[in-house]
Amino acid sequence: MPATTTSRGDHDHGCPCDLDPTETQEWVDSIKALAHHRGPERARFVLGEWSRRPNRSAREFQTVTTPYVNTIGRPASSRCFGNREIEHKIRSAIRWNSVATILRANKESSELGGHIASFQSAATLYDVGFEHFWHAPSATHGGDLIYIQGHSAPGIYARAFVEGRLTEAQMLGFRQEVGGKGRPPIHNPWLMPEFWQFPTVSMGLGPITAIYQRASSSTCRVAAWRRPRAGTCGRFSATASANEPESLGAISLGGREHLDNLIFVINCNLQRLDGRCAATARSFRSWKAYFRGAGWNVIKVIWGSGWDALLAKDASGMLVKRMENASTASTRTSRSKNGAYVREHFFGKYPETKSLVADMSDDEIWALTRGGHDPVKVYAAYDAAVKHVDNRP
Repeated sequence: MPATTTSRGDHDHGCPCDLDPTETQEWVDSIKALAHHRGPERARFVLGEWSRRPNRSAREFQTVTTPYVNTIGRPASSRCFGNREIEHKIRSAIRWNSVATILRANKESSELGGHIASFQSAATLYDVGFEHFWHAPSATHGGDLIYIQGHSAPGIYARAFVEGRLTEAQMLGFRQEVGGKGRPPIHNPWLMPEFWQFPTVSMGLGPITAIYQRASSSTCRVAAWRRPRAGTCGRFSATASANEPESLGAISLGGREHLDNLIFVINCNLQRLDGRCAATARSFRSWKAYFRGAGWNVIKVIWGSGWDALLAKDASGMLVKRMENASTASTRTSRSKNGAYVREHFFGKYPETKSLVADMSDDEIWALTRGGHDPVKVYAAYDAAVKHVDNRP
């Protein structure tokens, strides 16, 4: 994981555990010099590369929290297979049909409801997985197991409709499955065995089921009872569902058993039925600490590709500071306004951050997206996740 170095002053040696303040300052100065001459992103990469090296000495000194920036920097996220223009059109059609499915169902009865926002917040996460990473069973691949967030069912139906696997009549029967012609509102393998793999609508039971499923298949493989072909187990959770006790109650099993083919995707979408749901630097640190402390490899995708150049120019570190200090309320407000508002209220807080966007138009500032909506960043994160190998003894 990438680390960070912060200094409250060139001669701040207030830590009582520092046995050699002079040496400490030399190391801090070295990293500061690297950040000054090569950029802060290079400094973060070097520290992160050391912490990721498969040797015991590095692991003993890893921190469980890191700055409020992406784990994967600019070079690693620049490559994305496929035609992005065509994929954008497909994604737009799927989003449109998911909304239309719910709205047309509610014309039949307002009691039918639906969860439009749940899928809209995760559409890019699902699309990149379906288009580039997930496999159906074949002669050469055992097939991937995907535990999809329950409330995202309309979007999965919409993709199947665009692909021609569901008819318009079936889509019009959303939440009206009496008689066997409609589609259930949640993942129901009993009613749709050819479509859904797992009944994962329960907030907490989906994650824990994914962990134990992958742990049991790994045990079977080691014991040579059966030898399943390669396949990844992926679990999607929203912020609220990941807060459920069951979601975190067994994550230590994944780290302890070195389950490299188990991937969790936590969508911090600021949505919750009740209670507070935050997606700030503090909450991201908490999520990372939970999983990193349990032995998981954690990949953070917070900011879109447009922020890479700004972070590279952030020699003062004030942009990262502004990112970390931005509240959930201010983030929500900014995305309901425009580029001029973001320039004034986000970047305008410090002279250093304001100067970073001085040569950018309001439209360019408004186009700065979050990482979860950037297919390039999502692709890079998935690619790193599936390639990760746990080399611990």
